[in-house]
Amino acid sequence: MSPAIEAHAPLLPRQEPQGANHASISGAVFNIATTIIGAGIMSIPATLKIVGVIPAFTLIIIVGLLAEVSVEFLVRFTQSGESITYAGVMNESFGRVGSVATQVCVMVTNLGCLIIYLIIIGDVLSGSQIGGTTAHLGVLREWFGIHWWNSREFSILVVVVFVMLPLVLLRRVELLKFSSFISVLLALVFVGICTVMAIIALIQGKTKDPKLIPHLDEQTSFFDLFTAVPVIVAAFTFHFNVHPIGVELGKPSDMLLAVRIALVLCAAVYFAIGLFGYLLFGDSIMPDLLVNFDRSSDTATGAVLNDAVRLSYALHLMLVFPLLNFPLRSNIDEFLFPKEPLLASDTKRFLVITLSLLVFSYLAAIAFPNIWYLFQFVGSTSAVCLGFIFPGAIALRNVNGVSTRRDKIMATIMIVLAVVTSIIAISTNIYNVLGDGEKE
Repeated sequence: MSPAIEAHAPLLPRQEPQGANHASISGAVFNIATTIIGAGIMSIPATLKIVGVIPAFTLIIIVGLLAEVSVEFLVRFTQSGESITYAGVMNESFGRVGSVATQVCVMVTNLGCLIIYLIIIGDVLSGSQIGGTTAHLGVLREWFGIHWWNSREFSILVVVVFVMLPLVLLRRVELLKFSSFISVLLALVFVGICTVMAIIALIQGKTKDPKLIPHLDEQTSFFDLFTAVPVIVAAFTFHFNVHPIGVELGKPSDMLLAVRIALVLCAAVYFAIGLFGYLLFGDSIMPDLLVNFDRSSDTATGAVLNDAVRLSYALHLMLVFPLLNFPLRSNIDEFLFPKEPLLASDTKRFLVITLSLLVFSYLAAIAFPNIWYLFQFVGSTSAVCLGFIFPGAIALRNVNGVSTRRDKIMATIMIVLAVVTSIIAISTNIYNVLGDGEKE
């Protein structure tokens, strides 16, 4: 293997003979679906409050379709070239600048998500504080009272050591298919509980009237509508796992089939949680839906359902964590050690990077429990690049001559929509943050 190709090789090489030891389509579907759902499911209901039910559902369909097109670009250009990683394909099209840009975006997006996952898990288990005062008690402290063993620091540490560490030490994405299956099942349980609660509220006449279209007033401007787009784009960003999963799957057609099935499944989940979450809480819905479920309930049954929702989602995030850690680890290794042997063949390097990421994520989640705005801006920007701008740019660059006229038109549309909506959304968010600061 030449140094140029070896620098962009995946964590594990292709297995030979062909067809031996390949991953299954069902495993790929669960891994992709788990990557997509992630923490994005919590923000989907809030987009309905901003843009209304019909536009939000339309956006979910459009972004899902564009995600499928962008993945097809990545798969096709991977097969027509020598590189078999996302950064490698960008390197073929734009040189070292392209590969570094991809690696940086993956590192920013995934590391930010891992830290946020730990923050959410800590909030669910042990609660959080704002300004030195307790904002809410976590499930463990509600059940057993306040003790040292259910503090944020200790509860997150237990999760990291006994749940996440064994999973991140696995060296093949395919081996995560069982945890991904459980993760998807937990997400469905979460949606199912929300559905039951919404139906009960509907029978009792306690549901809120949803907005079918956006209402522009003093609190919601026309430009605020664009802030919903990056949220949905980030919710469908899984492109950093296309190559790790696709290489182990073997056939490109199998990968595209797995992607389509996963996108349909996740779109259905987003539809359900968006509608039933909005019916339950209406305009009082928060950007993080778990905050709404953290409020006290009038009945014992309602309290049990609230705890079940929070715990099922915390467990879901624990199982999503290794799927985001996998491409993050390989991109860091590729960035720092481009000429070293494959990561899987160097146990010392593999363990050092894996443990360093886990320790850093834990310390960041403990030290900075409120970093939402930073990752909202930076994460959304990098997610848009990975999901649409980079695949579109690869198709337009067309170094291997495989793009059709239709591909170039779709690529142009993706890039223009991504750039325009992101600029407007980020500008609006900055304006709103500055406005809130002046009010305080």
